[in-house]
Amino acid sequence: MGHGLENSWALILGASSGFGEAAALELASHGMNIFGVHLDRKSTMPKVEEIKEKIKKKGREAAFFNINAADPEQRSETLGEIEQILDEHGNSSGIKVLIHSLAFGTLKPYIALYEKDRVSNKNMDMTLDVMAHSLVYWAQEIVSRKMMVGGGRIFAMTSAGSHRVWPTYGPVSASKAALESHIRQLAVELARHKITANAIQAGVTETPALSKIPGNEEIIKHAISVNPAGRLTTTSDVAQAIAALSADDTHWLTGNVIKVDGGEDLI
Repeated sequence: MGHGLENSWALILGASSGFGEAAALELASHGMNIFGVHLDRKSTMPKVEEIKEKIKKKGREAAFFNINAADPEQRSETLGEIEQILDEHGNSSGIKVLIHSLAFGTLKPYIALYEKDRVSNKNMDMTLDVMAHSLVYWAQEIVSRKMMVGGGRIFAMTSAGSHRVWPTYGPVSASKAALESHIRQLAVELARHKITANAIQAGVTETPALSKIPGNEEIIKHAISVNPAGRLTTTSDVAQAIAALSADDTHWLTGNVIKVDGGEDLI
């Protein structure tokens, strides 16, 4: 326990797998209650229930919402429900930590002989909207509803893909670059509210999102060969860093892309 996080709340967008799941469990270990936003079909709901149970076994509250985080109406409705829960708990400080870990995008090349094989306008808009722009809209509404006050922390998950080229990764790469730009803008505009915003650049990590990238085996092999520690980053490595960065005494650290990769991106 510690970090000044006890009995506060974290809102995690993308809480049912990968970095979001790991952060939910790690922050719960530090005494935080968890609001989880996720998009799961019936087949993967048992996993969601498992995560909620693990949080509750740590003596923490868990309220999860199965919605499309990029849908404006569903966002507002969910934030309304979260407001009610906060009121019921008499929690005047609202949400202490917001984590954006949404991985839902199109993996197609920009250039291909046939139209069906290349990224379309719709593909590009959807990828950027879900994986980048949605952060801005959640932050806007949370702040305007006064659900996050001074001492709040915003984290968005980025990757080396924001500045590297991998086949078919173009739309996701663009979304990561946009996400980092949004973090810089939010950091400046939220400074007077005493809320920080940072991007977390994880090293190559075996997550459901990575498994969907064509050629992921090569990405993994390369990452292990260049990482100074000789291994992949784990979701736990990243979750521990987020918990540490959520502490009250990191109030002057904002607007950064923070690498949590064991030095992988240096080589």
